[in-house]
Amino acid sequence: MKTDSGDIREDVKRHYGNAVKNAVGQKTSSCCAATCCGGTETAKDPITRDLYTPDELAAVPTDAALASFGCGNPAALADLRPGEVVLDLGAGAGIDVLLSARRVGPTGKAYGLDMTAEMLAVARKNVRESGATNVEILEGHIEAIPLPDASVDVIISNCVVNLSPDKDRVLREAFRVLKPGGRFAVSYIVIRRELPAALKRSIELWAGCVAGALLEQEYLDKLHAAGFAAASIEATRVYGRDDAEMIFGPAASWDGATRALVDTFEGAIFSGFVRATKPASA
Repeated sequence: MKTDSGDIREDVKRHYGNAVKNAVGQKTSSCCAATCCGGTETAKDPITRDLYTPDELAAVPTDAALASFGCGNPAALADLRPGEVVLDLGAGAGIDVLLSARRVGPTGKAYGLDMTAEMLAVARKNVRESGATNVEILEGHIEAIPLPDASVDVIISNCVVNLSPDKDRVLREAFRVLKPGGRFAVSYIVIRRELPAALKRSIELWAGCVAGALLEQEYLDKLHAAGFAAASIEATRVYGRDDAEMIFGPAASWDGATRALVDTFEGAIFSGFVRATKPASA
């Protein structure tokens, strides 16, 4: 297992570079043909399925939908308002930044930040195809956001912060670029309790984003340490026994050891919507 930050970052870049190439080549109707961080190719994947409404999918270019590897719909949950400036950390092919741009309107602005060359190329193409004039795609790392202090009203992200080897730095950077009173509103994979090593290894093979997931309280503690207030986590999709078949195969084939692992999996992992606020006095 790699622990060096540079190695982890290169692994993520390589994975998502390949993922976007595969996704945009499919030209299928499913918006979520791969897991948020793994490689399971199925529209029934419990993490990525049914995140966007038909109207939302119709509003963005096909490739933006095909190369969506998230675990939530932060643009819909963040309560974006006309005229606001929003930043999408790890924008990927651009589905969330484009939907955000529609919500903040022509008087607002939507930035999308990504580090992967292939994703940046597809995102910029999707912006051109969409005709959006209030979107800017930035190249960079979420640990070093290339925007000035206090320049953003809302930060969103979709199953990306968990990929960073230095989450504390990401949260400090998010706090820095938010305006006083600004909102942090991201989708994230969260763990409710420690998982057995055997189960965690199995899940990581299925959906690598779980590898970087934090315990619920650990995430809240990090947000408060970065300076945020009113931090909360709302479960949007809890994974259970039925979802375990994505990892271990049909339940009829499980042996006793597998069934015991599934018992520990039930309800332990969920997609959550994380909210926090930068105090107005900051």
